Amino acid sequence: MSNQRQQKPTLTGQRFKTRKRDEKERFDPTQFQETIVQGLNQSGTDLEAVAKFLDASGAKLDYRRYAETLFDILVAGGMLAPGGTLSDEMTCTEFCLFKAQEDVETMQAYAQLLLFLKGFTESERNKLAMLTGILLANGNISASILGSLFNENLVKEGVSAAFAVKLFKSWLSEKDINSVAGSLRKVGMDSRLLELFPANKRSCEYFCKYFTDAGLKELSDFGKNQQSIGARKELQKELHEQMLRGEPLKDIIAYTREELKKNNISEKTMIGMIWGSVMSTVEWNKKEELVTEQAIKHLKQYSPLLKAFTSQGLSEVTLLLKIQEYCYDNIHFMKAFQKIVVLLYKANVLSEGAILKWYNDAHLAKGKSVFLEQMKQFVEWLKNAEEGKHFPDHFFFWGGGHGYL
Repeated sequence: MSNQRQQKPTLTGQRFKTRKRDEKERFDPTQFQETIVQGLNQSGTDLEAVAKFLDASGAKLDYRRYAETLFDILVAGGMLAPGGTLSDEMTCTEFCLFKAQEDVETMQAYAQLLLFLKGFTESERNKLAMLTGILLANGNISASILGSLFNENLVKEGVSAAFAVKLFKSWLSEKDINSVAGSLRKVGMDSRLLELFPANKRSCEYFCKYFTDAGLKELSDFGKNQQSIGARKELQKELHEQMLRGEPLKDIIAYTREELKKNNISEKTMIGMIWGSVMSTVEWNKKEELVTEQAIKHLKQYSPLLKAFTSQGLSEVTLLLKIQEYCYDNIHFMKAFQKIVVLLYKANVLSEGAILKWYNDAHLAKGKSVFLEQMKQFVEWLKNAEEGKHFPDHFFFWGGGHGYL
């Protein structure tokens, strides 16, 4: 049986204990400062320990309510008195922006810590974002600071994306998108911008709409381009693997056409990717006289794939430029250029018009004199040959006449 005495009913009604959350908490910035300063001083100069303390304290203390006090502490070391001076009566912390070492690395660390916090008001975050954008534009801090915005809680609450809008507007008011993109690429942030959004909104479409609606179409277009680059890399990797597995050409062509349409890739871009994949699947002979024969046999096998994606004159010229570039960059292929072009002409991959266009004015500077000389005799034949006239046999031999195509 229970020893507890049962309460007797009263006429005045029963009193209930007020729950803590129902009480109106007194606004006490002094007590808030003491708690934060004590924790910072105990954490010492270890930024990671400081970040953990502030993160843990955020669950107990009302950062939003005391945002101004928190900002004073992290910047000046303590709550500021009227006139902008530190109060002599309050305990301060050495861990603050004004007492930190005067170097870029330390400033980056403090900036990351400030971005990590969600306790500031919207107005304070906007000002901090604008300042960060200006510092990025002037090269005072690295774009790696954006990594702080990928904090799960900040992303979930929409703080990260909103902060990014103000930051990029400020940055782009000082620098153009190419400069911003270069800074992002330097620290690997160019491919991580989708992480500003929760997983269920992490798509190129949402990214583009969000920043376009916010007046940042330049950033939206940059994000779209990055997504396209990522898709192209994945496609090229898959093409390479399909070729290594020896998949039927009709299946590779069907897959490539589907990806081209799905990712809105131009035929001109696609033929360059296909050429790169085709040439990367072989371990080439180091001897000049043997690598030509090896290349001709290999490209003859893949000519239907190349033909499927050269339906436009621009695509054909692009392929010719890729061949020229490859033969120049790989010294053993220098003498193979003309043989490769002739093979692809005979296989109806390259047309007479595309070859003449390349020869006359569309070629690259790389190896120009060597390759134009190689093509001279064949181009003369193209210019003078009558339609349907038999192709001279000597165009289909390589080296010293070791074989026939």
